[in-house]
Amino acid sequence: MQLSQDWNEIINFEIMPQPVIAKIEYAQLSREIPLHTHPKGQLILALYGYVTCEVATKMWMVPTHSAIWIPANVEHSNRASDNAHLCHLFIDVNLQGMPATACTLTISPLVKELMLSLAGNQQNYSLIGKTARLAQVLFDQLVDMPIQPLDFVLSKNSVIKNMSNQLISQPYSRKTLPQWAQQFALTERTLARLIKKETGMTFGKWRTQLHIIIALQALSNQQSVQQVSELLGYESVSAFITMFKKVMKKSPMRYMSELDAYQL
Repeated sequence: MQLSQDWNEIINFEIMPQPVIAKIEYAQLSREIPLHTHPKGQLILALYGYVTCEVATKMWMVPTHSAIWIPANVEHSNRASDNAHLCHLFIDVNLQGMPATACTLTISPLVKELMLSLAGNQQNYSLIGKTARLAQVLFDQLVDMPIQPLDFVLSKNSVIKNMSNQLISQPYSRKTLPQWAQQFALTERTLARLIKKETGMTFGKWRTQLHIIIALQALSNQQSVQQVSELLGYESVSAFITMFKKVMKKSPMRYMSELDAYQL
């Protein structure tokens, strides 16, 4: 696969000796970066649009104002949406404080501005100069950013992998567990046990987790609650709101308004 010039620049930046490196990327067309690793930890902030990332048996769909953290040397793949505007941060493994596993972080306005400011500087900065101090302040703030529940468990099991692909491509589908079992010529009990074994969740919780991720992604892209409800195949807006409140402890509009207020 031919990588973009921006991506080749990122590869060059990440091997530089500076402990924190920042790079802005504009993805004009949706495209996937296949499985790869980095010698530094990588943080991808979605400034506009969103990015999907797969790490081992989990997938993240990271909306605007959130970031995916991938520790150093962890194999992963990325896909950015059309016209996505991303900020990449590469963090040296010797800097302690970032999460030990891949996760999604809410990014405060201060951290966002610090990332953009660092990206606007020369990345081969002196380790004792002004830019180095900026990078240190950024890192000190970044380690305090809250983790978001935006991961969807995947599996290499052929049945569960098939199910997850269909759930992701057809989020509006209301196919029941018995219907899924019939599709794979399994008993309902056998499929339920398989899902629990592979994901650690019941079928209902597993699908709900995906719906929350897709809902937050759509809401962050300015879709209305009604549009998101239809996207996810709910019979009514109130049914979608009830599901959302059960998981997130607040309504979709309240959650998004508080997130927007956090970004001011």
